[in-house]
Order: sequence, then C-alpha cells, then structure tokens
Amino acid sequence: MTHAHAGSAVAEHELSITRLIDAPPAKVFRAWSEPQWLMKWWGPHGMTTPECEMQLWVGGLFRTLMRTADGTEYDNQGVFLEIVAPRRLVFTDAFRPGWVPAAKAFMTAVVTFDDEHGKTRYTARALHWNAEDCRAHEEMGFHQGWGQSLDRLVEVVTQQMPD
Repeated sequence: MTHAHAGSAVAEHELSITRLIDAPPAKVFRAWSEPQWLMKWWGPHGMTTPECEMQLWVGGLFRTLMRTADGTEYDNQGVFLEIVAPRRLVFTDAFRPGWVPAAKAFMTAVVTFDDEHGKTRYTARALHWNAEDCRAHEEMGFHQGWGQSLDRLVEVVTQQMPD
C-alpha cells in the first residue's frame, strides 16, 4: 500500500502513514529529535524503548532499543541523512556512523512535519531497496505498528510535552 505525499513522488517500494496532529511542527519535531521524548512513544503498543541515542547531524548515529513484554529486544541503528528542523528528518539503516555500510540495508525513512494552520501534517515514508523488503515490512505489520507508534506520538505531544 502506498500513498502520495505532497511535493514528493511516491517511491516504487514505499509504505507510508500520514495524519494531521493538533500540535505545531516544532513540537512534533522535538518529540522525534530528543531521545527523552522519543523513548516515550517509539514502537507499537506493548513495546517500550528503554534506550535511544541520537547524534543529530548528517552521518550521526540514530539508535533505538525496543523491548517486547516478554523481554525480547530489537536493537536498530543507522544514521541521519538529512535534518531540516522543524520540517524534515531522513535516516537510514544502510549505514553505520562513519558511513560504514550495514550488512543488510532494509529501509530509509523520510519524516516530514508540515504546518497546516498551527497543526502538523505528519508523514512518515519508509522507502525500501526492493519489492521483497517492502512486502516483508508490510507483512510485519507496518501500518498497524507505525500507526500505533503514531497514536503514542500524538498522546505525547498533545498531553505530555510542555508547549
């Protein structure tokens, strides 16, 4: 499933999710770019993110450790490719810090925070290298998992974060 994104062509192997959030882009961007806030919402319901490291510069580390209720852990890391505060974040798992290629690239994420009358048009796009990876991500529950993360993000920016 793909959805068009205003101002961007839809990638061949793309999954995306979009929502209008009742918070300004700067606040939603902060929830994405400050580890103490990201750890509160990252991951679907039933998962926690007890660790998050961010080096918020191009080539800087972006690492999260997600933990399921049974203690299974998922350590994900990559690097930032683009940071345009408070409008856009792009990161990938194709590289490690120092531009060291990863053993297996899975996706690049493009997250945008567009202002719509003081609210944020939030779009998260997952761009995959091939149809197999895209299909695998969709079968892993992309829409449900990223949708639940988005629900949690909305709760953080509308109920927990100070203005």
